[in-house]
Amino acid sequence: MALFRSNKTSTGFAAGSQNKNNKNKRRAVRIGLFFVALLLIAGGAFAWKTGFVLNKISQGNANIFKSLVKSLPGMRDTLKGEDEGRINILLLGMRGENVPGGGLLADTIMVLSIHPKAEGVEGDQPKASLISIPRDLYVTVPGKSEQRKINAVYALGEERKHGGGGIEDMQKIVSEVTGQKIGYTAVINFQGFKDLINALGGVTVTLDQPFQEGVQFLGLEQRCDGITYTIPSGNYEEKRIQRKNGTYYANPKRYPLCFAKVEPENLECGGNFSLPAGENRLDGDTALCYARSRATSSDFERARRQQQVLQAVKAKALSIGTLTDFSKVNAMLDSLGNNATTNLEAWELKRFFDLYQQIGEVKLNQRVLEDSEEGLLYAPPQTKETGYILLPRGDNYDRIHELFKNSLNY
Repeated sequence: MALFRSNKTSTGFAAGSQNKNNKNKRRAVRIGLFFVALLLIAGGAFAWKTGFVLNKISQGNANIFKSLVKSLPGMRDTLKGEDEGRINILLLGMRGENVPGGGLLADTIMVLSIHPKAEGVEGDQPKASLISIPRDLYVTVPGKSEQRKINAVYALGEERKHGGGGIEDMQKIVSEVTGQKIGYTAVINFQGFKDLINALGGVTVTLDQPFQEGVQFLGLEQRCDGITYTIPSGNYEEKRIQRKNGTYYANPKRYPLCFAKVEPENLECGGNFSLPAGENRLDGDTALCYARSRATSSDFERARRQQQVLQAVKAKALSIGTLTDFSKVNAMLDSLGNNATTNLEAWELKRFFDLYQQIGEVKLNQRVLEDSEEGLLYAPPQTKETGYILLPRGDNYDRIHELFKNSLNY
């Protein structure tokens, strides 16, 4: 009898323990389902936000459904040029539509080329190049017989066909100049550039020597008058004096030019913009000033600075710390949604990100088309009709085609 009671007690204890374990398991399952539901809701909201932004900036009819279909197993998700081993993306920067001062003039023109690692090919290494095209390159406007500087092509394309003509015409002319098929284009305005960098928490550039731009942001030059325009610019206005008989004196009269005396806070970039040597952490405004500076250096040096900032943006945007910070990703999407345009679709952006994860960091071959003795461009004598322009050496694009053809063979 005692044995029976002992067995009953043991069995009851086991049953109670089992019930407790079952309750704990059910509780764990409920907690797990709760967090899964939260992740699904957050993921769905993020997917909706991403899809909304991409629909907003894309001229290629981006949509979430198409991206989901492209993500299904067995579906083809190859980018333009990927099978050929070269993906070309045109990067454009400008003030922005309806912004005074040439809002749609593309003052930043770069071609990013990527060679992803070929699957199954031993020893094949991923490569990338970034080549800047100066805004003063004189070209024939697509679909027209007139010639203009290349930075005007986007604006003229938008006049022809608003909401897509600019990208179409820029891809045509850049393909002609480079000898490469341009598959994709991304456009960002000044505000988007600043917002993107601020969303990243700033970027860092390292300078070997101090940098200063003391002219460009001081405003318009006028004849020095001793009252308003009192800061000498170092430039002069020349005016030829006419004699009574209609002929002109041999030596023109020179008038020194000055900038107006304006408080620094009322001038772009504080008027006299400078950065010290060493490591500099730039916010959106400072980075834009640095990337725009050219008056005391050159447009070619400005292009090199733009490439430097772009490298810093890429490194920060693709870092693990940024990609796992939802607030930063959300702010990045907001900045792009309001101030960027592209013909990339959502699934293509995802494919680019997948490729980046596959190939990791690669050495970037950076070049700037310029007019030095070793350069591929030259500046012909200025005329009243053209002003300062650049033309390809040999008056054809053969050497530039060769440069782009071999830009990934380094």
